Amino acid sequence: MGQSEPVLVPEVSQSRVEVRQGFTGANLLLYGAVIDPAGARSNTQYDIVVVLKGPTEPIRLREKERIAGIWMNAGSSDFRSAPSFFAVASSRPVEEIVDPLTAAIYELGTEFIQLSPSGQIEPEEQARFASGLVDMRERAGLYKEDTQGVRISEGVLYQARIALPSNVTTGEYTAETFAIANGRVLASATADIEVVKVGLEGRVVQAAERWSLFYGLLAIALSLGMGWLAGRLFARM
Repeated sequence: MGQSEPVLVPEVSQSRVEVRQGFTGANLLLYGAVIDPAGARSNTQYDIVVVLKGPTEPIRLREKERIAGIWMNAGSSDFRSAPSFFAVASSRPVEEIVDPLTAAIYELGTEFIQLSPSGQIEPEEQARFASGLVDMRERAGLYKEDTQGVRISEGVLYQARIALPSNVTTGEYTAETFAIANGRVLASATADIEVVKVGLEGRVVQAAERWSLFYGLLAIALSLGMGWLAGRLFARM
């Protein structure tokens, strides 16, 4: 039997992004082709959606409330796996491509990010905190959607551009591309991108990870030394 489903062949312009001092961000080009088993005889019109996700991290979101004229923590919600970066680029609005259930399964939008909430909290409160987290990171440029971010040429070639801001978290990023037709995800493929610190900052990070105990002791010693020096200087004034 011949192959009946299309195959995605993805590429990325940079598989490694180096964060140096003065890093202002990077523009990634994600491109590739949809190989249809029917070849030129196929009349299938594909839509493409690209989802770029950064390393996940646990996060506690707190809500402040003004009580007796003082801003205080009034509530909180914990999420076990919030992506540090999340971007979606599509050939047209996702709601025109798939139904909400399919979009939720494949996380084809910021409203469908699987944050894995934890703790005892009402579903309505969880949804409100999740919406607040997404809004906060959208304003920081860490979560974004571009409904016209993918260009398709000749029906099978695609390209998308996604900008990484200067405040991105280092680590392993995953770019997942979906080929969709008639409301169904017919093919998907993944490309990995590594964001690393290099130069002096990179060496400091590596030292902190490899020799965490000595790094912590050195940081304490430096803090004590700076405090003692500052005290001596002020005592002479």
